[in-house]
Amino acid sequence: MKLEHIHSVYFIGIGGIGMSAMARWFYSNGYSVTGYDKTSTVLTEKLIDEGIAIHFEDNIDLIPEKVKNEKDGALIIYTPAVPKDLGEYQYFIENGYELYKRSQVLGMLTESKFTIAVAGTHGKTTTSSMIAHLLKSAGVDCSAFVGGIMTNYDSNLLIGTNNDVMVVEADEFDRSFLTLHPDVAIITATDADHLDIYGSKDSLKDSFNDFIKNIKANGKLFIEEKVAHELELNPNGNIGVETYGLQGGDITAEQLIVADAKFNFTYKSDERSIQGFELAMPGYHNVSNAVAALASVSSTIKNDEALLSGINSYRGVKRRFEYIINTEDLVFIDDYAHHPEEIKALLESVKALYPNKKITALFQPHLFTRTRDFVDGFAESLSMADEVILLDIYPARELPIDGVSSDIIKEKMTLNKVARYVKDDVLAHFEENAPEVLLTVGAGNIDTLVSPIKHLLEKK
Repeated sequence: MKLEHIHSVYFIGIGGIGMSAMARWFYSNGYSVTGYDKTSTVLTEKLIDEGIAIHFEDNIDLIPEKVKNEKDGALIIYTPAVPKDLGEYQYFIENGYELYKRSQVLGMLTESKFTIAVAGTHGKTTTSSMIAHLLKSAGVDCSAFVGGIMTNYDSNLLIGTNNDVMVVEADEFDRSFLTLHPDVAIITATDADHLDIYGSKDSLKDSFNDFIKNIKANGKLFIEEKVAHELELNPNGNIGVETYGLQGGDITAEQLIVADAKFNFTYKSDERSIQGFELAMPGYHNVSNAVAALASVSSTIKNDEALLSGINSYRGVKRRFEYIINTEDLVFIDDYAHHPEEIKALLESVKALYPNKKITALFQPHLFTRTRDFVDGFAESLSMADEVILLDIYPARELPIDGVSSDIIKEKMTLNKVARYVKDDVLAHFEENAPEVLLTVGAGNIDTLVSPIKHLLEKK
C-alpha cells in the first residue's frame, strides 16, 4: 500500500506506546485517524484530546463508514497483542482487508528516509530518545518514534518539517525489526528474552544477524562491545562497524565519576575526545546508552558544544530511572525494568548513588513465561536490594501457567527480607514502613501504584 493512496487509518489497539506514536504521526500529517482499544488510559485520553476518535467497545458499528465503504484507501494497523477472535479484527479479515502490523508500517514510513534504528533487548527507548534529543537540540530536522514518553517533550513522537531523518526503535519482539533497512543501526544488548517467541537464545541471535544484514550498503553499525562477539557483524561486507562500551570498545566513556546524582564522563573515539558530559539520568547503563547515541550522531553534529548541550539537557524517559520523590530523607524511583539484567543494572546504579541507604524494591513480574524462563536471574538480581516486595505476575497477553507465580522467585532469593502482596494491599505496607530508597520496578500496571504511594509517603 502506498501512503499517497491512503485516506483513512484505523488502529486496532491504538493505546499501546508504539501504536499511539504512529497514530499521532498519521494524524499530524493530515490523515483521518480513528481506532479501538480495550481500555481507556492516559495515552488514549491524550489522543482523544488531540482530536483522534477512539472507542472502547468491540463493535463493528463504531468503525467509521468511510473505512467500511472505501476499503482501497483504508490502512488497517493492528498490534499482535490483540486477540484474533476480536470482533473488529475478524470483520476486517472476513471482508478482505489487508491488515498491517505496526512494524510493517514503520518499515513503509522509513523506506525512503535516512533512518537511525536502535535495536537490543535493553536500552532501546533511552538510546533512541537520546538520539532524537541530540538531533533536535542541535537543530537537525528529524522525526522520532520512541517507545516511551520523552520527558523533554512530554511525548513519544517528534515530527520534523520534512521527515527526511527518522529515529526509530527496532523491536526484536515478534521479529518486528526485520521490516527496517536502516542507514545507521545500534545494538545495545542480546540477552535472552521473548523465549515464548524465539524458543532459544540462538534463535534470537539469528534474528539479530538478519537485522544486521538489513543495514543499507555503506551504512554503520554501532554495537555494545560485550555482545559484539556473539553476532556476525558485517556479513555482507559493505558496512562500517564500531564497538562501544564502558569497559572497552572503539568508542567509550572515560573519567567516569558519580557526583551530585549525575554521571560525569568524557566521550572518547578515534575522531573525538569531548570532556564535560553530565548525564542527569543516572545509571552506568545509561552512560553506555549515551555513548551509543553520541556515536550515532557524531558524523552529523560536528560541534562539540552541541553534543555537550544535548546530553546535559536530556531529562530522560518516563518510567526509566524516573525520580518521583528526591529529598534528603526519601528517594522514590520508578523504572520499567522487567528482565533480570535490567534489574541488575538498575540496582548497581542505585547502590552507587546511595551507598549508605536501605534500598527497597517493589517488583511486579511481567509475563508467566518470562518469570518461568528467568526465575534464577530474577532471584539473583533482586537479592541485590536490602528489601524486596513481590507482587503477583502481570499476565499481559498470556494465560496462567501451572506452578508459575511470584513465589518461585521468592523461594530462590538469598535475601531474608522478602514480602509478598497482592497489588491492592501493598499500600498497607508503606503505612507501617517508611523506606529510605524505594524502587517500583516492572513493565505491567505497577505504574498505577506510583501516585498513591507518592501521596502516602508525602503525608508521612
